[in-house]
Amino acid sequence: GVVYHYNEEGIHRAGTGWEQCVCVPLVQPDMFGLLQQWDELLEEFSVGEAWLPHRYEEHDHNCYTFALAFINSILTAQGKRCMSKSEFTERFVIPQTKKASKYITVHRELTANDFYIVPLPAEEQRC
Repeated sequence: GVVYHYNEEGIHRAGTGWEQCVCVPLVQPDMFGLLQQWDELLEEFSVGEAWLPHRYEEHDHNCYTFALAFINSILTAQGKRCMSKSEFTERFVIPQTKKASKYITVHRELTANDFYIVPLPAEEQRC
């Protein structure tokens, strides 16, 4: 997919370069209608004046602010309560980064100790 990000040069759309990022799933499976509109809503949101390059501020008006403001605009449109930075971090970001950290730790241990994982033969997978 395309990753939208905001920095001192404004909004960017990238199809590559984010292969090692942590994905934070936000749309529930029962919200298929929203998923269909997501790209359109994100494009509309990203052209707002709030995201012009000169408004960027490293600590208070940055890419995290952009992402949270977009999420809160979706919540508002659904008649739901907005999230604070700390609530969003606790509910969505920290759980995903913990999973990534565990995966990286296991991967490093396996590679450092000359272990590797091979898939089971098809007949053993059925058990």
